Amino acid sequence: MAAAGAEAAAVAAEEEKRLPEGDPESGGDSEDEGDSDSSGDGEDEEKENEAEIQRLEEQLSINAFDYNCHLDLIKLLRQEGELVKLRRARQKMSELFPLTEEIWLDWLKDEIKMASESSEREKVYELFERAVKDYICPEIWLEYAQYSIGGIGQEGGIEKVRSIFERALTAVGLHVTKGTALWEAYREFENAILETAQLEKIHTLFRRQLGIPLLDMEASYAEYEEWSEDPIPETILKNYKKALQQLEKCKPYEEALLGAETPKLAEYQAYIDFEMKAGDPARIQLIYERALAENCLVPDLWARYNQYLDRQLKVKELVLSAHDRAVRNCPWTVGLWIRYLLAMERHRVDHGIISEMFEKALNAGFIQATDYVEIWQAYLDYLRRRVDFTQDSSKELEELRSAFARAVEYLKQEVEERFSESGDPSCTIMQNWARVEARLCNNMQKARELWDNIMTKGNAKYANMWLEYYNLERAHGDTQHCRKALHRAVQCTSDYPEHVCEVLLTLERIEGTLEDWDAAVQKTENRLARVNEQRAKAAEKEAALAKQEEEKAEQRKQARAEKKASKKAKKPRIGDKRKADDDDEGEWGQEEEEQPSKRHKGDGDGVLEEDMEVEMGLFGRSGPEKPDHPANQKEKASTSRKDIPKVLHDSTKDNVTVFVSNLSYNMADPEGKLKELFESCGEVAEIRPVFSNKGTFRGYCYVEFKEEKSALQALGLDRKVVEGRPMFVSPCVDKNKNPDFKVFRYSTTLEKHKLFISGLPFSCTKEELEDVCKAHGNVKDIRLVTNRAGKPKGLAYVEYENEAQASQAVLKMDGLTVKEHVIKVAISNPPLRKLPDKAEAGRAAQFAVPRQIYGARGKGRTQLSMMPRALQRQSNPVAKAENGMVQNSPATSSEPPEEPKKMSNADFAKMLLKK
Repeated sequence: MAAAGAEAAAVAAEEEKRLPEGDPESGGDSEDEGDSDSSGDGEDEEKENEAEIQRLEEQLSINAFDYNCHLDLIKLLRQEGELVKLRRARQKMSELFPLTEEIWLDWLKDEIKMASESSEREKVYELFERAVKDYICPEIWLEYAQYSIGGIGQEGGIEKVRSIFERALTAVGLHVTKGTALWEAYREFENAILETAQLEKIHTLFRRQLGIPLLDMEASYAEYEEWSEDPIPETILKNYKKALQQLEKCKPYEEALLGAETPKLAEYQAYIDFEMKAGDPARIQLIYERALAENCLVPDLWARYNQYLDRQLKVKELVLSAHDRAVRNCPWTVGLWIRYLLAMERHRVDHGIISEMFEKALNAGFIQATDYVEIWQAYLDYLRRRVDFTQDSSKELEELRSAFARAVEYLKQEVEERFSESGDPSCTIMQNWARVEARLCNNMQKARELWDNIMTKGNAKYANMWLEYYNLERAHGDTQHCRKALHRAVQCTSDYPEHVCEVLLTLERIEGTLEDWDAAVQKTENRLARVNEQRAKAAEKEAALAKQEEEKAEQRKQARAEKKASKKAKKPRIGDKRKADDDDEGEWGQEEEEQPSKRHKGDGDGVLEEDMEVEMGLFGRSGPEKPDHPANQKEKASTSRKDIPKVLHDSTKDNVTVFVSNLSYNMADPEGKLKELFESCGEVAEIRPVFSNKGTFRGYCYVEFKEEKSALQALGLDRKVVEGRPMFVSPCVDKNKNPDFKVFRYSTTLEKHKLFISGLPFSCTKEELEDVCKAHGNVKDIRLVTNRAGKPKGLAYVEYENEAQASQAVLKMDGLTVKEHVIKVAISNPPLRKLPDKAEAGRAAQFAVPRQIYGARGKGRTQLSMMPRALQRQSNPVAKAENGMVQNSPATSSEPPEEPKKMSNADFAKMLLKK
């Protein structure tokens, strides 16, 4: 089933309202224009439709739960005028799913057109009865009442119309926005058959309506005043004013629903909470039904509604009807089926019906292997509660044992074949069966057989499984079997052998003989010795592997160092000093730019020392370089960057600043582009893009606003697509002060409405993938996973409207070939992101060498080896925070940095020329 069902049905209904002339259902006459080509086209289209109808029927014979396939078949049959097949197709769909309001109205209108005799009218009445049970829909009730008026001439016709109207008022008469139409229709009916004796009925209808909070109830009150010849009684006026007050309380919730976008879950939940406080069961039930009419595929909403009915109303018809509709809407949710079985048992439904419902649950198509274990366990619990264990044998006991055996076989065959994994690896079903045999049937022999079977399924290595069996033997068996079980446990357990050894020794200490004690001690000592030996070998192997990894890492490190040293060996010429300076800036120039005071002359003229050296040259003023020389272009670019002072981030303005990342590295004008985007949130004070040492944009920046509310509003632009990439907008947080702060943009939990696809060809585009996926449901979003450079990794996340569509897509797309690549499709369940261990991080920080000693990438500052020691600056290391703030290191913050000795240009040249 697909979440797009309701939407698709609505579209189909609109299209079917505009049937072309000549359509068998439209009643029009088609014109034969004598155009042979048109006739041929019509025949071709008819053949295509017949072939499509046959294909859809075959697909439904394979998978009857394909919701969209049902919709397409009904639409085609209605278009072709195949009324017999159309009726059968609708019937099959209604047996599996509750039909939406639009589908029911189309079906009812078609049947009403064909119903001429009284026997056919009865069939339409039956169809209406089925329709009003699926959802609480005012439009269907109104259509039902109006149709019944057409049979007023038959025997008992008036009473039947009144009965339907009364039921409609009970169901939806409290509907704040649509209930008025039913009340008015009822009154109009009574006016149409008005007799003197029936005036009191109309009075009663007016008075009942005026006591209910409905929209436009003031108009109804004015109409009653005009219609009634007598003054309105004081009690009616009092009830009317009370209803008006209640309406004022409801209006904010109705307005929120009117202005909200689908699915409106938050708005409906707020409305439900409001009605729950008031405590009127009829109003609570109605608002739940209204919410479910628009969110019929939300299992949690059905679960909350059913829980309310189970615990509060406890009316059998209402409870069972709601549970039945829940599992028909969300058949893939095992929790709803379990609650339904419990409700049926609670209301003493016949055993045959409960068993039949359980069989339906097994065929519902759960999406996890463990779901089948849960539904089997719920059914077995029900069967166990039916057994009278005071009797040695009974029909119910045999049925319970047969069900246990069938459950074990079903999980082994059906579930493992479908999911390629065991749904019950710890054999919980067999464990419960063994407990029933041991505790309730006093059949320890059968319990031991079951436990022996459990251990042969790979559970013998777990200590907790042996101890579970031991406890069962201890409670219902004998000491000899307890001892035997523990001896086997000592021999087989691999996870916690010390624990089972201790339990064995405790048993022998309390009940064993000296021979038993000696045997236990010898067995446990031998076993623990072997375990310790195995652990030592494993530790040595692990240490050897770790050492190999360290050696490989050291080799890679040494290779990189040699490669960098070979580059250093090419000593630059004197005339290339500017190039050397530029290279030097690439390693540590960013830190220097954050301290402009260290680079300006003491006279405050704003001229940089390095700039003066370049202007004067080493032995005097140098001539101008050619404009087109690459070195000249690089020099100008570097100089222009240095002329622009770096604006440091002020952490006191974090509350008015947002951090923007994942932007395109090729963005031409980041400031202009982002200012245009963020001005919609409020006045922008400043935008600070972050550039690399080579002057290229690094894909992130800081956006500072004038007001804090603007920054909060800017967070709403998170994931907005900018130049083909989702832009990430997050709060500006100093990670030095908040080291654990991390904003991860995607879910790390099970997302049943989202698919994870792997194995895609790198050339696959978003549009091509969407074409493949949209055949199985309404695709809300597709995200292709890329690396930092924007290149695809062959992975994608596809979000559908609901879980049903996603589960259908998994079944149909897994193993599909896309551009000669076989893709794998699964429900999205990303692992939790690993966070560094704080203790280890703290220890590492204690022995960490300041970053400045090693340079920007953890290497030595190889550029400085080309300069005389006298010229190397003796500056203190500076620590740089991630947000651009500069902090003095603790070791040097108490003393001012030593002022370097000033040298003239001639001194500088002499030092360089020394041999």
